[in-house]
Amino acid sequence: MRKLIRRSVPAALLVALLAGCSADSGPDPDPDPGSDRKGGEGADAAASPAKDTSKPAEKGGTIGAAGSPCALPVTFTLAAKWTAEAVDIDAAGDAALAELARQGPVEMACEIDAKPAGSIGYLRVWTAGTTGSTPREVLEAFVAADKTAGDAEYQDTEAGSLPAAEVGYVTTSELLDESKKERALAVTTPEGVALIHLGGLDSAEHDAMLPAFELAKKTLRAN
Repeated sequence: MRKLIRRSVPAALLVALLAGCSADSGPDPDPDPGSDRKGGEGADAAASPAKDTSKPAEKGGTIGAAGSPCALPVTFTLAAKWTAEAVDIDAAGDAALAELARQGPVEMACEIDAKPAGSIGYLRVWTAGTTGSTPREVLEAFVAADKTAGDAEYQDTEAGSLPAAEVGYVTTSELLDESKKERALAVTTPEGVALIHLGGLDSAEHDAMLPAFELAKKTLRAN
């Protein structure tokens, strides 16, 4: 697999991963008959990608190629003003923090910050060297490793021209007794797995950042 260009884990990582969640903005319509929904009534909160009618994001730079802030198995276009930073979990010097940057079969490789564009949240790219798993298997393992996740709704899709799988789900903070939306997309390439995850401070921020996620999905290419 291509060696990643990495720097130290940003301090914002720990804050973002442990941040509180605000209440969900409400249920969406029932998912498409062809989707595979896992969970109860709360699954409606994890909006199906087909229902996203947000205005397309303005294009910024690209990420993923050698020489970019993060060298990845894939390349895609960032939304304007979003900034990327590579993550080196081995250089963190903190076992607990490094553990937060590993989830299921993947580890965090790149953190793309929405704050310069006016939102509070990140697109995070997680990678693994394995090529033997399907995108759906990668996503299911990723979600299963998050003990706060539930109501997952999966569907097969395409990212650029690549076969992909996508999931919408909710995470719940037991401390605050609040839930928020999450979304992730996975592809497998000859260089390994790439998983793009969109969270957000709360569901409202998540919805505001969806155009950036959709732009990454539309422009994604294997390196």
